[in-house]
Formats: sequence, C-alpha cells, structure tokens
Amino acid sequence: MRKRVVITGLGVISPVGTGLEKFWSSLTAGISGIRPVTRFDTTDFKTKIAGEVIDFEPSSYIDKKESRRMDRFTQFALAAAGMAIEDAALDLESADRDRIGVILGSGIGGIETLEDQAAVLASKGPGRVSPFFVPMMIANMGAGQIAINYRLRGPNITSVSACASSSNAIGDAFKMLQWGHADVMITGGTEAPITPLAVAGFCSMKAMSTRNEEPERASRPFDISRDGFVVAEGAAIMVLETLEHAQARGARIYAELAGYGSTCDAYHITAPDPEGGGAANSMRAALADAGIEPEAVDYINAHATSTPLGDAVEVKAIKSVFGKHAYKLAVSSTKSMTGHLLGAAGGLEATATVLAIYNGIIPPTINLENPDPECDLDFVPNTARKAEIKVAISNSFGFGGHNVTLVIKSF
Repeated sequence: MRKRVVITGLGVISPVGTGLEKFWSSLTAGISGIRPVTRFDTTDFKTKIAGEVIDFEPSSYIDKKESRRMDRFTQFALAAAGMAIEDAALDLESADRDRIGVILGSGIGGIETLEDQAAVLASKGPGRVSPFFVPMMIANMGAGQIAINYRLRGPNITSVSACASSSNAIGDAFKMLQWGHADVMITGGTEAPITPLAVAGFCSMKAMSTRNEEPERASRPFDISRDGFVVAEGAAIMVLETLEHAQARGARIYAELAGYGSTCDAYHITAPDPEGGGAANSMRAALADAGIEPEAVDYINAHATSTPLGDAVEVKAIKSVFGKHAYKLAVSSTKSMTGHLLGAAGGLEATATVLAIYNGIIPPTINLENPDPECDLDFVPNTARKAEIKVAISNSFGFGGHNVTLVIKSF
C-alpha cells in the first residue's frame, strides 16, 4: 500500500528574498526581483538583466573555509536545506539517518567554477587548475554536500532534466517515500547560472528578454509583448515525510504531495511540441497518480517563462486537459517576479504553490498588461488574490522536451 506524503519544511534563496518570509511577502506584494546584472560586465551582451540573489552571504550559513570549496549553486543548496530542516523542526540527533535521503535537481551545476578554471587552464597551464575543480563543478555536489553535512545516509540522487530538474527531484523523492524506501527526503533544486558563458549562450539562442531599460517589467508571461525569459538564480528545498513519520513527531504540515507526472515531448531540443501534447499528458498522469479529477483543481502554478511560444503552448495544454474547467481555474506565473531559475525553477514554484495552499493566497502574474489573445485564462493579473485552494498543480517543462507536473493538496 502506498504511503501518504506530506510537506513539513521549506527553505528558499531567491531573487525576491532569502528566507521564507521575505520570499512569500514579496510574491504576494507583486514585487519583481529582476535587476541589472552585477556579477559580471554586460557591456557586450544583448541581455543585461537577471534575477540575482542579492541578500545571500555564504558565511552566514557555511564555514568560510568550506564555502570556498563550493560552487555558488552548492552554497545555495546547503543553506536552503538548513533553512528547510530548521523550518520542519526536524531533530536529526534522534532520527534514523539511514532512512533520510536527498534528491536535488540542477540543470547546469557548477558552471561558474567551470568558467573560472577554464580561464586558469588557458592563462596559467594545467598545473594551476584547482584540485577542487571537479568536486566543485559536478551537478550532484549540492545533494552530496547536504548529505555529508547532516550525515544523511539514505538515497542520494541528482536529477538533471533542464528546467524540469527539481520537479523531477521532488517527484522522485515523493515516490521513494510512497514506496517505503525512506521516512524523510530533503528535496528541491538549486542553480547559479548568472555567468558570462551561460548568459552568452542564452543570448545567442535569442531566448531571453532584452527589455534592459525596464528590468522589473521584463518577465511578462502571457502578455502580448513578452520577448523571452529572464535568467535567475537561487535554491528551494523542502522536507518531505511520510504522513505517519510526520504525525509521530507532531510535525506542522503545510500540505500533502499527492501526484507526480513525467513525460517527454520527443519533439525538439529546445522548442515545445506546438500542440502541447507532452505537457497535457504530464498533467493527466499526475492527476491520475493522485486519483483526482481535473474539475477538482483550483490553481495552477504555470511553467510560463515569458517566451512567445512556450506560454501559448502551455495554455493550449491546460485547455486540452481541463476543457471548460480551464476557464474556472486560477493560473499564475511566479516567474513574472522571480525570473527563471532553470533547474531550480520547479522547486521554487512548488514552494510557492505549497504556500498558496497553506495561506489561502494566490500569487499574481505581474506585468500582465495586454494579454495575448491566445492566452485567455484567469492569470490572476498583477494583484494577489485570497482563495481557498484544496488542490493545485505545479508545472515544469524543460529543454529536451521534459515535462513534469506535481499535484499538491491541502491537508
């Protein structure tokens, strides 16, 4: 028999604030975290804006010597995990650490370290490349460092499925718990992609917004004038537990994770299936896994990155799955405020979905001034809305055609 799984702890590092309180108050106030890039000189770049984390100091969370041996994405992961464990009031000293695992998602991993050490190789030769280069760069080190730091000996995996990475991680952690392979899972995603090489690559693809003069208005999902996504960084980690484990220790429960769907478009390396078939099948699979009818869903946290093609395809997929009920749903894109955290996006948006359910408030889609005629659903434009949410879904879609849907319900 499958076990029920609940969410008991949340930790966030985001462009709209580090810590749960700052993150949620910014989202519900409709505050944008998009600003001019400060991490490198953007003079020669067409896109000069990003969702940088500006209130994070690694030494506040990690030993200084140890943090210097971690890429920024790993620093984010370890700090956010600490927040989530504290938020869950999880007493690791009395816990069975053989039954606690970690599954994280990261699309790119330690690209800042890769760029830095490639420059060292080119300018100073192979003998000067850091011995920490490989363990700092590899994408699994966020999950590895969390396990090492907290001595968590359960399953430890890293999911790499582009912008669906952390949603896959959460879904896989959910299944580990459902089938009794662990009692507690630390899961979510982390990403630190605001580097010259990564941004240059996205610029060359013409995938990002060039609304450089109005950074806070650049991410505008579903708006007719949207011109691309805004890259962002950060981490979002959650503590998942079997219901029996959470209740046995008297844990506060935010919500219940009820369903997981994962599909592939099998269509193109970057473009979505124009009919939205893979995305629709992901939603159907997640609802079937949860045993929930489409008409029971109250809210969708959309993947909606603010790209001309992607947003319209997601709307088409939602209509395909929900039919007439699509027009009764609330749908919003928190990427309008946070930007796109790539492999960490799903974790951040699942966290926003959990908080929406727990607090009875739907975060808005900001910058939605002139809706695209193809995008004609209720996108909760510009202002947060009070609402009772019993069932919500969070969508994540990634390059390579990866589609993931999580079903989360009130507890």
